[in-house]
Amino acid sequence: MPERLLVEAVNDALHVEMERDPSVLVLGEDVGLLGGVFRATAGLQERFGHERCIDTPLAEAGILGTAIGLCMAGWRPVCEMQYDAFSYPALDQLINHVGRYRWRTRGKMAFPLVIRMPYGGGVRAPELHDDSPETYYVHTPGVKVAIPSNPADAKGLLAAAIRDPDPVVVFEPKLHYRTAKTEVPAGEHVVPLGAARVVREGTDVTLVAYGAMVPLAGKAADALADDVSVEVLDLRTLKPLDEGSLLGSVRKTGRAVLVQEAPRTCGYMAEVAAVLAEKAIYDLQGPVLRVTGYDVPYPYWQIEDAYMPSVERVVDAVRRLLSA
Repeated sequence: MPERLLVEAVNDALHVEMERDPSVLVLGEDVGLLGGVFRATAGLQERFGHERCIDTPLAEAGILGTAIGLCMAGWRPVCEMQYDAFSYPALDQLINHVGRYRWRTRGKMAFPLVIRMPYGGGVRAPELHDDSPETYYVHTPGVKVAIPSNPADAKGLLAAAIRDPDPVVVFEPKLHYRTAKTEVPAGEHVVPLGAARVVREGTDVTLVAYGAMVPLAGKAADALADDVSVEVLDLRTLKPLDEGSLLGSVRKTGRAVLVQEAPRTCGYMAEVAAVLAEKAIYDLQGPVLRVTGYDVPYPYWQIEDAYMPSVERVVDAVRRLLSA
């Protein structure tokens, strides 16, 4: 099985799916001639031509608006938003149109549209290049959201998103685009949407994370390994949420610490905490704790380490929970 970086796995998924299905096309800023700012779309235009790998103007609302028309004409467009916060101008198209078309047509029209975007910090980027905006998309009815944490899932979740009849937003942790190579299945590889993954078995506490926070949770589990048995659960898909795996893990350990990079208020882990309060209250042996970003704009790179969740903050939360 070949080893790939996460960004290489994304590129592989696009090559495989475009070869498999001639209705799949890619569009976005610099995705063609340049191959994307992170090279996630490298080689697509050379292989599939300018009509299926399209360089667009710098206009995110236009990119998504064009993709809406392409969907209605029978295509399966994959849009790239060059950076996380660049996607905000396209929220109008997403909320008012993309998420509503199945409802608006009374189920007659599927909407197989994918929006890819790198997200998160840790790469010393300037303002508007390192947000964690997943909650906006999860909150939008009619839209599914997936966030891989490793190369194999990056390929498999993107393939599943492209094949899905409904719109899917795929966030890719830019921090881990090129941090490590792992084995990725060659050829077609699909990871079903809505299926979480137990990264590490444990009995004392569950660390729940997604995307860039999964490797961080693993490091925290290593730091606690001498006296605490930590289970790490990678949600993989935020919507639909795999409640069965979440509740099963917390039922086993009795404790949960939820880790997200996004700001705290109304962040995605608040929803996870609510699910646990509603459906696992008799299994919990202590409060559900969250380790999150702060309720401030993502800071400039000089102090971003103070903003992002750290191993030390996660370990401290686990220690506090076990002593409660």
